[in-house]
Amino acid sequence: MMDAIMSLDQLVDESDPDVDFPNSFHAFQTAEGIRKEHPDKVWFQLVGLIHDVGKILALWDEPQWAVVGDTFPVGCKFQNSIVFRDSTFQDNPDEKNPRYKTEYGIYEPNCGLDNVLMSWGHDEYLYRVMKFNNCPIPEEGLYMIRFHSFYPWHSHGDYTHLCNDKDLQMLPWVKEFNKFDLYTKTTDLPNMDGLRPYYQSLIDKYCPGVLQW
Repeated sequence: MMDAIMSLDQLVDESDPDVDFPNSFHAFQTAEGIRKEHPDKVWFQLVGLIHDVGKILALWDEPQWAVVGDTFPVGCKFQNSIVFRDSTFQDNPDEKNPRYKTEYGIYEPNCGLDNVLMSWGHDEYLYRVMKFNNCPIPEEGLYMIRFHSFYPWHSHGDYTHLCNDKDLQMLPWVKEFNKFDLYTKTTDLPNMDGLRPYYQSLIDKYCPGVLQW
């Protein structure tokens, strides 16, 4: 996992104009911001460190449009809160499918996000890696990983008609994570060499060894 984090320094994320320094710094900044406010929640700190590791797909020749940027449900009406929805979705064939243009589309009311198909991206990929490797990150942390780019939901309040009680209970955790993801991006760069032993210990606890990617 630490190798994957450091490899992201080779990536220039076209969707993130806020960051003009190596991606590994953002990982440690996010983790340290969480550590400062939640010193007892080490799993939360780890999530801050690894949340963008799914972007490694872009280093494996996956196009960035399928890796970075905001995520949203497919199979139902695209909400206006989706970034660039008006300017880029005209050629999406789902826009011409009557079934997919309704509020619920292929889903039932309050079916739960576990039963919703999301647009592909680094969030979903890392979530599936964590599940496949049986990493014991709490459900709150898995929601942060899986939905931190789902801005129409956690920042604009859309798609709640698809959520069940579990989703609504997890939403405050995703919102709490989001403030560290967005607002720890500063030019005050952390001493990563000094921090690595601590965070390696968290990796060893929650996602140790060589993972299956």
